[in-house]
Amino acid sequence: MSTTQSERLRELLDPLVSSQGLDLEEIEVETVGRKRVLRVVVDSDEGADLDAIADVSRALSAKLDETDVMGSGEYTLEVGTPGAERELKEHRHYVRATDRLVKFQLAEDGELLARILRVEDDGLDVEVPGVKGRKPTARRLAFGDVVKARVQVEFNRKDKKEEEA
Repeated sequence: MSTTQSERLRELLDPLVSSQGLDLEEIEVETVGRKRVLRVVVDSDEGADLDAIADVSRALSAKLDETDVMGSGEYTLEVGTPGAERELKEHRHYVRATDRLVKFQLAEDGELLARILRVEDDGLDVEVPGVKGRKPTARRLAFGDVVKARVQVEFNRKDKKEEEA
């Protein structure tokens, strides 16, 4: 059975990333001109600060230097986090996006913009913002109905602490 380079990289790097208290979210090998770039995306429930990124980057670099999984050519290792407008793919991604505004592509109802209120094993409760002075409405979404979901950047949202004051 043949395994792809991405699968071999995941098998090699996932335990190392996990030992640093992070989740390995994505691995991508891209050829840019004559150079290759290995992009590794990590995250955790608490997020990943610059120190954690630097620590895991050093550990991954050392591990990759010990093996030939990247071949003999030069490559650049880039380690980062998913970013502000991340796509939600795994259950843990939805949990981490609780209280965030998300654009959902639904199997039957088209697009829906809603805030995640609670995530459970079989689905999630969301709040659909009211339009033109109407009150927000609650809605239940089953994970099977969600084709795609992406966190939205909010520039004018008041922090809960500001609202309570």
